[in-house]
Amino acid sequence: MQVIAEKTTTLSQAVSGIINDMHATVSSRQVELMLLPERQQLSATNLLNYLTLRSKDIRNLQDRLHVAGLSSLASSESHILRQLQAILERLGEEITPAEISPCDYYFGREMIRTNSRLLFGEKRDQEIPYLMVTFDTQFASDYQLIKKLLQSGMNIARINCAHDDPEIWLNMIDLVRLASERTGLPCKIYMDLGGPKMRTVIRENGKLVDKVTLSEKQEILMVDDILSDHPEEVVVGCEEHGLIRQLKKGNRILFDDGIIEATVLEKHRSGVKLRIDRVSDRKQLLRSGKGMNFPDTELRLPPLTAYDTSILPFVAEHADLVGYSFVRNAKDLEKLQSLLSVYEKKPAIIIKIETSDAVKNLPGLIMQGMREEVFGVMIARGDLAVEIGFERLSEIQEEILWICEAAHVPVIWATQVLETLNKSGIATRSEITDASYAALAECVMINKGNYVIKVIKTLNDILRRSGGHHIKKRYTFRTMQIALNYLGNS
Repeated sequence: MQVIAEKTTTLSQAVSGIINDMHATVSSRQVELMLLPERQQLSATNLLNYLTLRSKDIRNLQDRLHVAGLSSLASSESHILRQLQAILERLGEEITPAEISPCDYYFGREMIRTNSRLLFGEKRDQEIPYLMVTFDTQFASDYQLIKKLLQSGMNIARINCAHDDPEIWLNMIDLVRLASERTGLPCKIYMDLGGPKMRTVIRENGKLVDKVTLSEKQEILMVDDILSDHPEEVVVGCEEHGLIRQLKKGNRILFDDGIIEATVLEKHRSGVKLRIDRVSDRKQLLRSGKGMNFPDTELRLPPLTAYDTSILPFVAEHADLVGYSFVRNAKDLEKLQSLLSVYEKKPAIIIKIETSDAVKNLPGLIMQGMREEVFGVMIARGDLAVEIGFERLSEIQEEILWICEAAHVPVIWATQVLETLNKSGIATRSEITDASYAALAECVMINKGNYVIKVIKTLNDILRRSGGHHIKKRYTFRTMQIALNYLGNS
């Protein structure tokens, strides 16, 4: 009995120590918390408590709690302090009514549901996440297709403002509103701001071309002014100017979703010289208009372009949700919040996490986002995977989900969900498995494709089958670098 008592005392001390650290963190952030709307303050407090926990390696404590038949704290993101208090109560410690956290399991669950409903609207099927469908240009004149999408389960129509123009966007919106009215099925309008155009422009032998063949170890020139004369055989530019001066020797540049990797060798009289290190495509082609990523470079580019700013009045008038591309820190978000504040009707902001800076600064972004009554986060897995490395994507997307759940912020799971099925009509085994994890998010985004109706039906089936299983997983909590970065800046 004495041994049991000693073990109980040791566990109580460990848990109490974490709770004390949580109180200290929250106390040090009171000024920040008071800037938030009242409905967000308890959620923000829970986020701070969770980050405090995740700034520690508690895997050994989790094992000891599990062996003692107590909660190991997994799946407690939405109510972490109350869970720790419940453990103390099971260990025989008394928690006074005044000390008990009001952010319990039921509060956390209801806040996530309420925030999701405020963002994404009502839906018929409560068992699966909301479904967002990316619109193609042809949708602007295809009422029957939009009607079928609604009847198949689409809850949100996504319009990418990097493509088409306001006239086409308005046609899409009008058809969605008409189909929604006639079917009685609600549908929100989501508009993505394009952000900086990180797309390739190519010259070969002095002429602008659509594609160029590259080989490993080949050296090419990258410039800001692609239209100037350059004697080099292959010259690559970017639609977004101002990048060259920010590049340093040794920085990597990734083209076309990471298919081609290059390294900056040296500064050049009119740009930088690159060495092609890898071409993961048998055709060995780099095409014009393909994406570029700079994972080693802290780019100082405003995420809001002049074009983005010019279309904000249209977006504010017609959109329910606005996606913020390439956001990197809280100041970036504050800029968009300020621009939207002048409109009587303004869309809720969805922060797109697609850069390594956005991952690192996620807690700060969320605290800034909480200055609104409601907002959301999108895990934009395409650019994010290229930026942080494909091998880290699984780990990072889970951490984003945990942190957002702690803040009661709805998450959109995006990019390449059932992509092969959407393009070819046949799914791969691996993407079926990947799609099942989308049940962890509040909303799933589907890209445009020829088989989008089939994708929605397949995704419905997958999500309904897998949604009830994930909560049973047990996670162990090593130190989370994101938490250390944020709390270390206090």
